Amino acid sequence: MKMEMMGLKMKEGMLLSFVVLGSISFLFLVIPVVNVFLNTPLDEILKAILDESVQNSIMLSFYTAALTTAFAFVFGTPLAYILARKNFPLKGLVDSFIDIPILLPHTVAGIALLTVFGGSGFLGEIFSYLGVKFVDTILGILVAQVFVSIPFYIKTVRESFEKIDYRYYKVARTLGATPFRAFFEVEFPLSFHSMVSGAILCWARALSEFGAVIVLSYHPPIAPVLIYQRFVLQGLKATLPITSLLIILTVVIFLIMRKIQYGMEGKLS
Repeated sequence: MKMEMMGLKMKEGMLLSFVVLGSISFLFLVIPVVNVFLNTPLDEILKAILDESVQNSIMLSFYTAALTTAFAFVFGTPLAYILARKNFPLKGLVDSFIDIPILLPHTVAGIALLTVFGGSGFLGEIFSYLGVKFVDTILGILVAQVFVSIPFYIKTVRESFEKIDYRYYKVARTLGATPFRAFFEVEFPLSFHSMVSGAILCWARALSEFGAVIVLSYHPPIAPVLIYQRFVLQGLKATLPITSLLIILTVVIFLIMRKIQYGMEGKLS
């Protein structure tokens, strides 16, 4: 009986310590966000809503993040599938290179992209003959966002494909399905909820990117770049209304996307 009481007390003590430590982590995340709103008058947020430059920068941020996510879905899904299903020479090296954009400082990522897509970069020079520029254009924003965010999509979807029993695919093939049909009718539906999760991560990462974008495409300014410009030129106070507005919009869209995702998971289960 005493041993049981001691065990119960130890369990309660561990739970209490975890609650305290976890609460510190939670408050560390919440307090800065809440403090932004406490220091921003409502009328200033309303002014930011009516500010055309703010509207354009936020719309550009959401637009480019959406295009980045679409690119990740179309081009990242096949790569995730190959990495999950196939063994090939230098597979480990390919896998490592996918992780590199996550590990690189964002300004370093921007410099690396500039050496390729800049005016003197080999792709930049080739595309310049076609009248296509990446520096200070929307294309430059997309290149920077894709580079830093697509690894999150690939890694999430790859893990999903690895968890699907490959025998399902083989059974579909023995029943006469083509490889494409077996993929789209068996493996694709089973991994679709993870694709949505990966897309949400990719979208959020693209939306928040600053360092790589500011090196490659300072203009036109996306929301993070505009906030930086206002901070440098006008100080902290001038950035708070835009920051508050961006937080509100991001959280609302994120919650909607999560709601859709959970709805899909509920139907699948």
